[in-house]
Amino acid sequence: MKRLPHISFVFLLILCTSGRLTAQEPETTLKVDVKLVNVFVTVTDARGAPVASLQKENFLLKEDGKEQKIAIFSRESALPLSIVLAVDTSLSTRKDLPLELISARKFAHTILRPEDGLALYKFSEEVSEVVPFTSDLKKIDAGIDRVRNGSATALYDAVFLGSQALTRRQGRKVMVVITDGGDTVSQVNYKEALRAAQESEAIIYSIIIVPIEASAGRDTGGKYYYATSLPQLDDAFQKISDELRTQYLLAYYPSQRYSDSEFRQLRVDLTNAPAGGPYQSHYRAGYYTRKGTF
Repeated sequence: MKRLPHISFVFLLILCTSGRLTAQEPETTLKVDVKLVNVFVTVTDARGAPVASLQKENFLLKEDGKEQKIAIFSRESALPLSIVLAVDTSLSTRKDLPLELISARKFAHTILRPEDGLALYKFSEEVSEVVPFTSDLKKIDAGIDRVRNGSATALYDAVFLGSQALTRRQGRKVMVVITDGGDTVSQVNYKEALRAAQESEAIIYSIIIVPIEASAGRDTGGKYYYATSLPQLDDAFQKISDELRTQYLLAYYPSQRYSDSEFRQLRVDLTNAPAGGPYQSHYRAGYYTRKGTF
């Protein structure tokens, strides 16, 4: 399977769409033509554990560098959660796919509540929606049982189509991509996939499956999880689950616009944070005032 020469697409996507505090964050969401802007934030401590005890006064929120008044603050939001779980089924993952599916099944059973929905996608030479959004675990299990290997890797297309599906959902939105990082046959390009991901309002997590043999040029970084075994896969999914359960919702009504750009940049800083830092905060990089055309 073809590799990107220096860095995986999933990392590039994370790097280009993340908001930042003290390190790179993988989350990106976006609001289009709305008055109230929602920003979901996850804060982790020096050990990587989610921090659930912060108050409204601990957050400083800015749009295009201008401080905004937080109108709504909530911990562990009860809003419905929509998850696109996209699994790379290309030929290069044939040895790891059974373990990926076992772990993905555990994740679905752990995270889903009746008000939530998970959609299962598989991508190889093409992208297929195996199970549409549902909280019915029997349907998800049956879909996982139908997943089989393909040949090539349409990673950009998977991000693009999964993002489009999330755009139509309400509440919190998440995309979890399990891949070994390369793209070979997508119909959309990197920029189109990136824009679609931003417009979907999704928090993006990636689980990078590392092959047993060495792979030159496989530099990755940012918010990601390496996995070479079932325990590591389970651990990655558990960390994602823990973060999604300890989100903060910061919502505000934007004040006067200070920029003509269609993209409004967001920044979240912590003030008077409790002991236990340094902290990392994961949140969307901003939002667009109008949708792109593809």
